[in-house]
Amino acid sequence: MKQAYLYDAIRTPFGKIGGSLSSHRPDDLAAHVVRELVARAPQLDPASIDESIFGNANGAGEENRNVARMATLLAGLPTSLPGTTMNRLCGSSLDAAIAASRQVNTDDADLVLVGGVESMSRAPWVLPKTERPFPMANLELANTTLGWRLVNPAMPKEWIVSLGEATEQLREKYQVTREDQDEFAALSHKLAAEAWANGKYENLVVSVPPANKRGTEVTMDETIRPGTTAETLAGLRTVFRDAATGTVTAGNASPMNDGASAAFIGSERGGELLGAAPLARIAGRASSALDPQYFGFAPVEAANKALAKAGISWSDVAAVELNEAFAAQSLACVRAWDIDASIVNAWGGALSIGHPLGASGLRILGTLARRLQENNQRWGVAAICIGVGQGLAVVLENPNATA
Repeated sequence: MKQAYLYDAIRTPFGKIGGSLSSHRPDDLAAHVVRELVARAPQLDPASIDESIFGNANGAGEENRNVARMATLLAGLPTSLPGTTMNRLCGSSLDAAIAASRQVNTDDADLVLVGGVESMSRAPWVLPKTERPFPMANLELANTTLGWRLVNPAMPKEWIVSLGEATEQLREKYQVTREDQDEFAALSHKLAAEAWANGKYENLVVSVPPANKRGTEVTMDETIRPGTTAETLAGLRTVFRDAATGTVTAGNASPMNDGASAAFIGSERGGELLGAAPLARIAGRASSALDPQYFGFAPVEAANKALAKAGISWSDVAAVELNEAFAAQSLACVRAWDIDASIVNAWGGALSIGHPLGASGLRILGTLARRLQENNQRWGVAAICIGVGQGLAVVLENPNATA
């Protein structure tokens, strides 16, 4: 089979919910990263792109159901470019990258434009249709921003708890303390602030111009708090349980965000079309699933399977990007892998940078590739947990590593 390579990856800054990106439609954010990614390959004829695949977790609003197609049309790419949108909730854009790599492996494509987008600010309220005309009872609007909605009554009650309650159950199972969570979250903010200050994101993040005359250009992630300490986080109240039994707070859970990401995945021929050398080879990929309430632990098996498919072990891995949905689930995963915690999210993670669901998978994949490149390291793992009990992982190999 042909080898699949990651050639470039970018993202917008991640805006806080109701923040600087909330005035931008999700399809416009998606189109923006498409335009910026194509502009970084001046040799490329856009008509030579075989496919576009985007990830999106909502799909109920301005994404118009197939945001991959909308993004390329709005970006001015040829109308001959097909597009499909994937929904694996938080893992959607990483799933898009996996699907693209399979297309390359099987010689169905030489160059695929992949992406992911989410506007949690603009996620709509939805009203269910009535079972019969002219109902006399009231109907309840459902918020599509995050979590379960319009739940099938046949679902077991233990499966449909909130993401926060599920995390409380997970941390009880794996004995993760409140102190551990707050220390992990504080470190995420520290590392992210340092990475920005040291220019780590200069080649990864593209600014977003204002959406209207009242707006301003967005150049940095909005939810990073450089002065955050475990002591300040310890003062926050618990959200999903009372203080006697709860540990999950707004400080040790990822925020809700807006943002978009995009990347090129292709064969060696794809690199010739781009006029670019590969950042990384996609060496292994895997999915996993378990009981929905333990969704946060699903990356463990996904990463183990991806490593086996790549033919390496954890002892070979120099860098890990694990999406920090919650501090508790992140700690449970890192401990299960029994790896050096310092190789995980060295440039900060979702607890500080943010988690716009459909865009996060490519954020961690692009960051992983750049980390491997900068540090001359060969092997890395990107992994993400997914609501309703799933996980995805991708193993990258830096083809330029000499160490």
